[in-house]
Amino acid sequence: MYTQLRETAAELAGVLWREHTVYRERGGGVVIRGEHVGRWISLGPTGGKDQALLRAGRLLDGGTTAPARTEVIVDLTAGTAELAAVCRSLLADVAAVAEPAPAPSGRAGRASRAGTSGKREKPDRAARAARSGRPRKTRHTSLGSFVVLLCVAGVLGVWLYSVFGGYGY
Repeated sequence: MYTQLRETAAELAGVLWREHTVYRERGGGVVIRGEHVGRWISLGPTGGKDQALLRAGRLLDGGTTAPARTEVIVDLTAGTAELAAVCRSLLADVAAVAEPAPAPSGRAGRASRAGTSGKREKPDRAARAARSGRPRKTRHTSLGSFVVLLCVAGVLGVWLYSVFGGYGY
């Protein structure tokens, strides 16, 4: 079954995307990744003869795969064109669900770059310092920490006195 899935996935990947990666997944299926479109398609065994579970989802930032948004059982005896049509409809469903609403710009006075892919830009040092977040505490070390330090110093002092405080040394 894996050989049939692998061959079908290779043909399907060539029809759908020019740039793609085909690899085996843990469950015995085959995954087609389209990095440039941010989507993936999985062909997995279903237990039936000449049938496969076709799933589609999106790729998250960092290259990890999000859980499948849509799934359908397809007949592998159908031609590549029919399977590609089913894949395109699943990918259209994934794209419709995954379209995020445009977020307002976090920084005023600076135009956002067109080449960023949803990653937040790290503010520079002046902007981080001027930002009003939670108020910073003035004391970092609590009273309990000072008590522990005093106890440790006291035990160390008693030990030093017992070792070096005698008349014979």
